[in-house]
Amino acid sequence: MDWEVHQNPERLVKTFRFKNFLEALAFAQRVGELAERENHHPRLTVEWGRVTVEWWTHSQGGITEKDREMARLTDLLLG
Repeated sequence: MDWEVHQNPERLVKTFRFKNFLEALAFAQRVGELAERENHHPRLTVEWGRVTVEWWTHSQGGITEKDREMARLTDLLLG
């Protein structure tokens, strides 16, 4: 998995790049739908041509297996 681990709090972070804002926004929407379906919600930052997704479990104060699974499922949204 090519996600970075950041600290304070410990979390999985990845920036996805797109051709324009609309493609980035559409991807963020798919991540949001995944999050609702799985009842586990990331931090999303949407900018022109990119979306940064951060997964961690607030109640655990860091990364759990659920976060790793959500990162894997997020990657599949590109395919």
